Amino acid sequence: MSNAATPLRNLAKGTRTDAMPFSWEDPFLIDDQLTEEERAVRDAARDYCQDKLMSRVLEANRHEKFHREIMNEMGALGLLGSTLPEKYGCAGANYTTYGLVAREVERVDSGYRSAMSVQSSLVMHPIYAYGTEEQRQKYLPRLASGEWVGCFGLTEPDHGSDPGGMKTRAVTVPGGFKVSGSKMWITNSPIADVAVVWAKLDGGAIRGFVLERGMKGLTTPKIEGKFSLRASVTGAIMMDDVFVPAENMLPNVSGLGGPFGCLNNARYGIAWGAMGAAEFCWMRARDYTLDRKQFGRPLAANQLIQKKLADMQTEIALGLQACLRVGRLKDDGRAQPEMISLIKRNNCGKALDIARIARDMHGGNGVSDEYHVIRHVMNLEAVNTYEGTHDVHALILGRAMTGIQAFSSGQ
Repeated sequence: MSNAATPLRNLAKGTRTDAMPFSWEDPFLIDDQLTEEERAVRDAARDYCQDKLMSRVLEANRHEKFHREIMNEMGALGLLGSTLPEKYGCAGANYTTYGLVAREVERVDSGYRSAMSVQSSLVMHPIYAYGTEEQRQKYLPRLASGEWVGCFGLTEPDHGSDPGGMKTRAVTVPGGFKVSGSKMWITNSPIADVAVVWAKLDGGAIRGFVLERGMKGLTTPKIEGKFSLRASVTGAIMMDDVFVPAENMLPNVSGLGGPFGCLNNARYGIAWGAMGAAEFCWMRARDYTLDRKQFGRPLAANQLIQKKLADMQTEIALGLQACLRVGRLKDDGRAQPEMISLIKRNNCGKALDIARIARDMHGGNGVSDEYHVIRHVMNLEAVNTYEGTHDVHALILGRAMTGIQAFSSGQ
């Protein structure tokens, strides 16, 4: 046995990596797993976010203001609808690149990432995937450039996790439909030029419609006083017998599979983005505890502090590696919705935990917005809830494991 093991010992000695320093910022060397093009796009997005978004976010959050020109800036960089074909004015990037961009945007603020992901995954994606070529040509180039802003109407005042119970109706009339109902907690709606709205037809089938600002009976009031995602604009969509021409219905999808397909794309980006917010909080906690001295030494010299930093590092490293794996599978056409539920649920929950702990590590200073961490705490409360709550994604995974749906007792 001893002689047989000798070659293995020699091989192990020949492959030791003790001479390589541990990259504490990138424990699994994610950077090495990216292509040169992916790194270039990520770096360009990072430069833009740190230069143009970080300088705005403090005042935007304080005054609950979204700077509309951000959409034009993102469009100029190719960040809107980035995975869609170049023929529509988009970048034609892969899903891994889209995730890397979401990470950089949310490193600054979840509200900015929300605005980008709604435009990309919830508005441009359904028009591309479910629309006609005429609809694609009409809407996608203007949405890609940021000339137009879009929003997505699925959630209703009484129907969040159960969208199948929606009350919004589309009644067939000569030349099109009359749409009536209301949608709530809609990112971008107060400034949107177009809205992808889901409604039930006379027979109960759920269909998607593209509504345009200026249609009679359509209003998009802003929701005031929210304490999360304050740097993005959120509102409602109110529809009172809005006439929608027949050519504005998305013809290539029927049922909840349409909006759920959009949500899966958005949830994928959210999983990446949440890790960006978590990374910011982790780095700030590390820097703060190295600089802050109590009892004659840095806070970071305490075992409890180092354990907290190690816990943050571990969850972020695992979360990013999971995102990258799902991104590669998505690029190969092999990603399943349950995979996305897993990383959305895990990464958002862990990011919120990390932000809360980072806030605590800042002591009293942690509640000051000038340190930025409390803003991430507030934002991640919403991110952990929207586009499928933590518990709803648990039920999606539970159904996959057991074959039993537990969403309601009556089905």
